[in-house]
Amino acid sequence: MNKYELALVVSAKLEDEARDAVVEKAKDYIARFGGTVTNVDDWGKKKLAYEIQKMKEAYYYFIQFDAETTTPPQLEQEMRIMDGVIRYLIVKQEA
Repeated sequence: MNKYELALVVSAKLEDEARDAVVEKAKDYIARFGGTVTNVDDWGKKKLAYEIQKMKEAYYYFIQFDAETTTPPQLEQEMRIMDGVIRYLIVKQEA
């Protein structure tokens, strides 16, 4: 099992419940593809480096998880089409 981190940038236009649902859905996808969520960091609302879809701010979440090497590509496919997700990045953490 490798350690990964999913950086998730969620739209600031969403209500609290909808934002929480996006994060829960991401965690569910990780579990579905054989991963185990170890930690979720909520950084809150931050200013974006540049305007994306006419938004200047968004909510940042960092989800650490353990998974096999097949999980990140499957997770990226789902993140690409999720509503409310502005940007995402999956990074393998060093041991």
